[in-house]
Order: sequence, then structure tokens, then C-alpha cells
Amino acid sequence: MALWTVHGDGRHLAEGDVVAPGERLSWPRTISFGLQHAVTMFGATLLVPLLTGLPPTTTLLFSGLGTLLFLVITRNRVPCYLGSSQTYVAPLMANQAASAGGRTGGLLVSGVLITMVGVAVKALGARLVESIMPPVVTGAVVILIGFNLAPIAVQSFNNEPGLASLTLFAVLLASALLRGFLSRIAVLIGVVTGWVLAAVSDNLDAGRLAAVHAADWVGLPPFVAPEFRPEIVLSMLPAVIVLVAENLGHVKAIAAMTGRNLDGSAGDALIGNGLATALAGAGGGSGTTTYAENIGVMAATRVFSTAAYVIAAVTALLLSFSPKFGALVNTIPSGVLGGASMVLYGLIGLVGVRIWVENKIDLNDPVNLMVAGAALVAGIGNLTLTVFGATIGGIAWGSLLIIVLHPLMRALNTLRKDPASPPTTPST
Repeated sequence: MALWTVHGDGRHLAEGDVVAPGERLSWPRTISFGLQHAVTMFGATLLVPLLTGLPPTTTLLFSGLGTLLFLVITRNRVPCYLGSSQTYVAPLMANQAASAGGRTGGLLVSGVLITMVGVAVKALGARLVESIMPPVVTGAVVILIGFNLAPIAVQSFNNEPGLASLTLFAVLLASALLRGFLSRIAVLIGVVTGWVLAAVSDNLDAGRLAAVHAADWVGLPPFVAPEFRPEIVLSMLPAVIVLVAENLGHVKAIAAMTGRNLDGSAGDALIGNGLATALAGAGGGSGTTTYAENIGVMAATRVFSTAAYVIAAVTALLLSFSPKFGALVNTIPSGVLGGASMVLYGLIGLVGVRIWVENKIDLNDPVNLMVAGAALVAGIGNLTLTVFGATIGGIAWGSLLIIVLHPLMRALNTLRKDPASPPTTPST
């Protein structure tokens, strides 16, 4: 049996058409969507190793392998790309004096822990997912994940405002004026347009262009053997909590966009991401997560085909063995990424709003209103505190606030409304 059925004639998309995870378009069109996903994940996936000193091409390799593993474990039901998780940046940078193996050993252990949580979710079923992440919680997590990224988009935009504005304008024009297939790849069209404009105006970074000429066409990525140090492992624990919430939020977001109940796949998604992170830690790559950026692309295109993610994963694998091509993609200016990110990150946040709207979340309820409000401010404002030597950022605090406080405040509120009946005096 074929892994994917062909959607319609495979070539044309009517307005409002949705391509399901188990469907695909013609292979040329599917490859185009896969390349759009590859471009979308590339900058953020390489950013983490560049910040933390881990090998970028190794991260790219395990990103591709992890995505393929994820699609197999979720049985083609959850379209996601597994890229570098920025949640790991803080603990990795806090332990930068340690060996690369010591830090990747911590990633390996965190991946095992995420896998164990996934096994528990799979064993106990969807009720555990709903008790941990009801719609008010999942919506808030998705919103703060999307809008927490807003300063990154704005910073990139401000670096080259002219180029960023042209890229943003190209994305919006492509989305508004083009029809069918071309309107679905508006982000890719905008990025390519921005890069071409930068090239013809001589605004590509000279150092990065020199790196393209110097790089080899083919080369093996370097690998790092893991080491296990308790203090580094402990510093990774907050990331585990965040990634569980993030993964569940992403599954809920995809379910909302596709109109499918994916609670039964939540455990598989956690297992897939956990194993992918453990695999990356075993070889020297960065920890992985389901990528909000690519979820934003699906929200814009309404093409949820997992075949496109296979293409993106294979592209990542090929790029990991081609230092020259990786250096070429790295010439995409910050302003181009900033212009595209202005659209994508906003779409992610609005998917969370859509979860609230479709589930008719009562924002007059003081528990929903106050707990979600505090969590969103912590996440979007990027509240950053150091606890026991580990620096924890806004997504972590926002997620923890809504996950921990919402059920607690709900229980207290219920107790206030329905106090236990006072004991009666036995009759004599």
C-alpha cells in the first residue's frame, strides 16, 4: 500500500483545499513544499549550534534523521519537522566551559526522560493529555511560543529594515495575488525574492560568500562521544518540562489546523522527539523539538502532507554532507529571515488563539483570565530567572505557570464554590 494517496489530480489546489497528512501532491510540487520547510527550519536549526559551539553540520544530520524517526514512530499522522530546540541554549551555554561530550551527554539523558514521559502518556491515554493540557492551557502555550519569538523576528528585521520590508511585502503579495500552488509557497517565494534582491544590490555578507568559495563540496560532519556529568544533566531538567509542554501544544495546534483528534498520537510524538534528542546527544548534535516555524508554514499553506517533511528531512541529510551548500544557504541575510519571520511567528501565536476560540474558552472566568494572563506575560515578555545555577527563560516560566497554576487554581475555585457540607449531629 502506498504511503500517501494523491490529492485530487496532484497538480491543482482549489481555494480552501486542505492536503491531509496521508496525502501528497505531484512529486515536483511536493518537493517544492519540502524545500520550503527546509528553508524555514534551516536558520533556527543552525542558530543553536552556532550559539553553543556544537558542530552545525552534525546538528543538521541529526535533525534530518530525527524527523524521519519521528514520522515513522507517529505513523505518518503528525506532520512535524524536528529542528534544534532553543530551550537547550541556556543550559548549553551555562555549561560552555565543559567538554562538548559532557554537554551532549546531558542532551542524551533529557531525550530519554522525554521518551519516558511519552511512554506514560501513551499508556494512560488521552485523558492524561487532557488533564495536563486542556484547551485553555494548550492555547496559552502555543500563543506564548509564537509571540515569544517576536523579538527575534523584530531584531532581524531591524538589522536590515529595507531588505526585511521588501521580503515581507513579497510574502504578502505572493499570498494575496497568486493562486493555487504558488500562493501556498508564498514564504519560499518571499525568501528567494529577498535573497535575489540582496545579491543584485551587493548586500550579501562578504565573509559568508568567501566561506562558500572555501568550503568543500562533500565532507563528513564531526561526531562527539557523550559524557555524563550529574550537574549538567540536572541543568537540562527544566528543558524537559518545557519540551513536553511544547510538543503537546504543537500536537494540539496541528489537530486544530487539520480538524483531527490527535490525542492518541501525543505519546508517540513525545517518544519520537525524545528518541531524536537522545540520538542527537549520542552523536554530538543539538536537542530537537517539533518546529513551530514549520507549523506556521502549514498554517499558511494548508498543506499538511508528511511527504513534504520527508523531502525536508532528506534535504537536511544531504546538506549535512555538503559544507559548500550549507555555506551558500547561510548567506541568506538576517533581514530576509526577519521579514519572513514577521509572518510565520504571528501565525503560530494566532493558532493558539484559534484553539481558544474553537473550544469556546471562557475568558470571563477569573481562573482562565488571570492564570493565562500571567503565563502569557511571562512567556511573551521572556521572563528570565536563574534557579540553582540554571537560567530559565520565558517559554519555560510561561509554560510552568499555566500548567501548574491552572489545575491548582481550578481546584481551589471549585472548593470555594462547593464547600464540603458540615457534619450533621447524630440523632439521639
